[in-house]
Amino acid sequence: MDELELLKKDWQKKEEHLPKLSYEDIYKMIWKKSSSIVKWMFYISIIEFIFWAAINLVFTDAESWEFFKTLHVYEVTLTLTLINYAVLLYFIFKFYSNYRKISFTDSSKKLMKTILSVKKTVTQYVWFNIAVFTVSLITGLYGSLRYGPDSEKILDAAEQAGNQTIFWILTIGATLVIVVLLLLLVWLFYKLLYGILLKRLKKNYEELRQLEI
Repeated sequence: MDELELLKKDWQKKEEHLPKLSYEDIYKMIWKKSSSIVKWMFYISIIEFIFWAAINLVFTDAESWEFFKTLHVYEVTLTLTLINYAVLLYFIFKFYSNYRKISFTDSSKKLMKTILSVKKTVTQYVWFNIAVFTVSLITGLYGSLRYGPDSEKILDAAEQAGNQTIFWILTIGATLVIVVLLLLLVWLFYKLLYGILLKRLKKNYEELRQLEI
């Protein structure tokens, strides 16, 4: 008997002493892992909400709002802030709702459906934050360039030099580069923050699919 056959025979002997898991046992393990992952997403969303709320309270005072008025972006900034808080609260509720669904799910099909719902919610949450960040950034850059303290001097200098078209091309190009780089950083942040948890949820989903086969 060759070495491979000896190894197979030895493994078969060991396998006889390994515990046999039933469908219910495996399902409970997957359910417990999925519930824990969604719970962490819920906690992270709350921490993120508190963090950004604290940042706004510390750095956005009466003088800041007056500065936004001089840039003619006060209404847009206020509207974005209110929408941002309202939608973030909605997503926190969605994460909690998904966690509750998993906690009371008694079948693998329902659990699979909830896992897909969680993935969809996280994707929407990430893209919403990126969209708000993009609009806020572009609004701030436009206000600073158009109504900033030195904007008139810069525009007058470009006009007198006869390079106004080139100035706007370079300005728009530089703005786009800055926006893309910052959006990439934001995307990488959320990819790191939620990517690992989503990867684990996907693994649980695949294991549940195998149970259904």
